[in-house]
Amino acid sequence: MSFTAPRVPPPRSPADGRARWYEEGLGWATVAGPPVGLVTGLRFDVLELPAAAGRAVLRRTGTGATGPVALMGRTMRLLVAAGSAEELPGLLEWLEWGGIALDLVALGAGSRMTAPVPPGWSGSGAPGAAVWMRAPEPGRDVEPSLPALWTATRGGAAAPCLVRLVAAAAAECHRMRLLSARSREGLPGRPEGRPVKRSARPVAQQLTPQRFASS
Repeated sequence: MSFTAPRVPPPRSPADGRARWYEEGLGWATVAGPPVGLVTGLRFDVLELPAAAGRAVLRRTGTGATGPVALMGRTMRLLVAAGSAEELPGLLEWLEWGGIALDLVALGAGSRMTAPVPPGWSGSGAPGAAVWMRAPEPGRDVEPSLPALWTATRGGAAAPCLVRLVAAAAAECHRMRLLSARSREGLPGRPEGRPVKRSARPVAQQLTPQRFASS
């Protein structure tokens, strides 16, 4: 009589727990890793920019102007409303940034971002690891906190304005490129935090959010 030993399932990896944290706590779709990925274009899109420019944007706009914010090495990712990636080219054109090289890209449908280490988990201190600067809260809808073109009141509070956020991000990305070019040429840079003057550009605070056609 033969005896077959029961199969012992392999131990779960930290990646499995990370995926469950997002799927069960936030209802976000994930992609198996490593590293675990978060699917964009469903519950949120992402604005991706250099970390230095991103920090300047956060100082400039304040905490109420953004949703969750992630950092991975020298790259910052700002979560925005789903569909925003399609609007970015037309929005930049309307803000008169069209045709200007900016290190500002959007991740939307069909893309993914590396899942940051959940708050309080080990591994968040590893060099270059994806971490949350402003983390989403499990059990709470994230959508009302995401910058959007349509800033209708949801749940008693208006969503942050995507137009103002993109205007600030474009200005800071452009400023960082100018500082980098001046540094390569051996010229003194502008003081940190001082934006480049653009007399002919629209003022973000005067903009009225509306739908833009993607270019």
